[in-house]
Amino acid sequence: MKDKKELFMKLPKVDHILSNSKFNDLMERVPRDIVVESIREELENLRNLIKNSDIEIDFLDKKIQNITDIIEKRIKEKISLKFKRVINGTGVVIHTNLGRSLISEDVMENIYELVTNYSNLEFDLELGKRGSRYSHVEEILTRITGAESALVVNNNAAAVMLVLSSLAKEKEVVVSRGELVEIGGSFRVPDVMEQSGAKLVDVGTTNKTHISDYEQAISEETAALMKVHTSNYRILGFTESVSLDEIVKLGRNNNIPVIEDLGSGVLIDLSKYGLEYEPTVQDSIKAGADIVTFSGDKLLGGPQAGIIVGNKKYIDIMKKNPLTRAVRVDKFTLSSLEATLRLYLDEEEAMEKIPTLKMITMPIHEIERKAVKLSNTLKERVEENLQVEVVDVFSQVGGGSMPLEELPSKGVVIYSKMLKASSIERKLREQDIPIVARVYKEKLYLDLRTVKDDEIEIICKTFKRIIDNT
Repeated sequence: MKDKKELFMKLPKVDHILSNSKFNDLMERVPRDIVVESIREELENLRNLIKNSDIEIDFLDKKIQNITDIIEKRIKEKISLKFKRVINGTGVVIHTNLGRSLISEDVMENIYELVTNYSNLEFDLELGKRGSRYSHVEEILTRITGAESALVVNNNAAAVMLVLSSLAKEKEVVVSRGELVEIGGSFRVPDVMEQSGAKLVDVGTTNKTHISDYEQAISEETAALMKVHTSNYRILGFTESVSLDEIVKLGRNNNIPVIEDLGSGVLIDLSKYGLEYEPTVQDSIKAGADIVTFSGDKLLGGPQAGIIVGNKKYIDIMKKNPLTRAVRVDKFTLSSLEATLRLYLDEEEAMEKIPTLKMITMPIHEIERKAVKLSNTLKERVEENLQVEVVDVFSQVGGGSMPLEELPSKGVVIYSKMLKASSIERKLREQDIPIVARVYKEKLYLDLRTVKDDEIEIICKTFKRIIDNT
């Protein structure tokens, strides 16, 4: 116990640490309370270390010598923003955990102009009186999709819930059992339907549903027929599903509206660019769907939003639903969505300027150029401590879109004799600009499809810093 007491007495006082010139400078930028709190927390850590461990005086002395650096790091962590930019080295383009679709730089100029100034969010400039926030995107959505009307809410789950609440509350909606998908975060179509007040009538089996299943389920209580595009998974083998054309025909014959939830929201036929065919919103409208819902932040490449297009008489009902206010979008979403949609007026411009579309259709030679640049630069700066090689990899579209699509890509595989791959991966995540990579068989992989040109230098500097501090 005597030894422990001696160790405790070696711990510096709060005032003594505060007198360090480093903290005087810090307190010009950081509230004193945060500085003092951080000092006390680190001292408490050392007290617990002495109390619960058998440590030597020399070890404690080293800890005390470094205490100002440790406290400074703690302070920086406290004042730094938790929501920060990261570099995506995973090759997953629409990465749900990393913010999904990137917003075009052209679009950001529009957002900045609108959100740093007053705007006509709900003001009709022509009439000089209150207007509707939805009018800013309704016209362009109807022009692009061919629908009569449109409405935008905060995400696609909200869009589906609003549609069902408006058209089928306390009534039945017929859906194929094979389309009762989970849409992420444990939210499932049946759960969304239950919250809307509609009654689910599931027909068919997991792998097979026939048009006769829908026919037999129709009753006086049927308010809608619904088709859910299984954009985030595929059932292969002994399967059969009912086409939208067939469901529309059945709906027309029985005077029942047809709703389709497309999920990903594709506005361009991507099969023209070598990808698998994904139903477009325009296809669904042409096929006769009365209402189509889809996301704004997946394959559309815009902000998080739930977009509803279709027949005006049904969307007018939704606009009057009190739930619409609860799920409405703000000026950030509307300004970025409108500017993104404007790019779709010219397909070539959309493919070039919308980051999601550009990345998933990026030519392999362009990805290889970036991979070679990263590899060569790393070899120049940290060649003795890292083994670096350009390799073939496969990227993914992500975001629950095109689950079977594997995009041939180029990556850089990195191996170190000094550090385990898992340790490098962790250190990359701890940087001011975190880098998210993949680890496979004790090697670290960076897929260059999702790495921007200007991020290559950041990656190289980060690796050098990690190696130098090892």
